[in-house]
Amino acid sequence: MTQAVTFDDVWKMFQEMVRENRERSAETDRKIQEVSAQMRDTDRKFQDTDRKFQETDRKIQEVSAQMLDTDRKVKEVSQQVGNLGSRWGEFVEGIVAPACETLFAERGVPVHRVSPRVKARSLDDSRRMEIDLLVNNTDCVVLVEVKSRLTTEDVRDHLKRVREFKEFYEGEGGARVMGAVAGILIDKDVDKFAMNEGLFVIVQSGDSVKLANDGKFVPRTW
Repeated sequence: MTQAVTFDDVWKMFQEMVRENRERSAETDRKIQEVSAQMRDTDRKFQDTDRKFQETDRKIQEVSAQMLDTDRKVKEVSQQVGNLGSRWGEFVEGIVAPACETLFAERGVPVHRVSPRVKARSLDDSRRMEIDLLVNNTDCVVLVEVKSRLTTEDVRDHLKRVREFKEFYEGEGGARVMGAVAGILIDKDVDKFAMNEGLFVIVQSGDSVKLANDGKFVPRTW
């Protein structure tokens, strides 16, 4: 025989359902809060990422601006170097060349002609030679090499040029050949090296140039 359901039984079942609903609701609220917290954290991370992207973009723009500025400065320097190169010939012809007449005349080498940028071929046509300034008279020739910065290697190169000169200039075969080097800047002891090798050394002096060799210097002849 089935036991009759009493009011107390129904009431207990109702209370159990309410309790379970409350527990489920509390769990649901907790999960909702967790999800909300995760969404807030995700939103914060998105905002932080966006901020970092903006900062990176700003830095990229700064670097781009710096590169453009560097490129501009490189172009300016290149232009200045180009202008210097174009004016180097003016320096050689305008200052060193006129001074050679007086400088060498004071050392007993009268000057009849100063020729800038002389180019020649060897008599057998196998080699080329370039001379910045060729100073000569009837029996003497001075080869002058002009450098913005004079190094030991420049002196050695010019000594070779002076030694081979007569192989390039048949008409000067009987002339005494001497050498000279000039530099705005001269590496340490290069002037002494050049003098010991018998070369005249022309150095900057104010707005002009002068010979660094003392009065006792005897130039080497080839």
